[in-house]
Amino acid sequence: MHQKEEEKVKGKSRIASIFQISDYAWRHHANPWSVYTRFAAIPAMIFAVWSRVWISWLALIPVGVVIFWLAVNPFIFPAVSANHGWTARGIYGEKLWLFHRSRVSRGHRIILRLLIILGLAGFILMGWGLVRLRLWPTVFGATLVTVAQLWRIDRMGLLYEEMERTGSVEMDG
Repeated sequence: MHQKEEEKVKGKSRIASIFQISDYAWRHHANPWSVYTRFAAIPAMIFAVWSRVWISWLALIPVGVVIFWLAVNPFIFPAVSANHGWTARGIYGEKLWLFHRSRVSRGHRIILRLLIILGLAGFILMGWGLVRLRLWPTVFGATLVTVAQLWRIDRMGLLYEEMERTGSVEMDG
């Protein structure tokens, strides 16, 4: 591994340790209920931010509730013990992407980066719509974020399956 790649992996390991992303936490994170209910945070956050029109600064309370939900969500649902489900493979693929990116094929890297760009475009559009209180960019941006995230989970699952098939799956880290 090149020095730059080693530095990136060390940095990502530090991020994972800061957020206490242990193997146990990854298994909780891979629970389908955890994955699907995190998607509920998108419309909840939109409503929370939009509520500033009606409740002014008190809108920070529902915003805080959504942020709290995202923080505790992976720990509310039980850990998965197998990697057979779509969400589990996607989350374990995400872990491989995070810790073993140098082993990821060029094709996966390109598509995953394009999906990050798509999600970021949706996030910016949604943010602009929320700041300006415009419905169409908010809804279209949220749709782009959701589609990009679902597609990303699917691609991460394919990445996991490919690395499992080639025998290069190491879930340590």
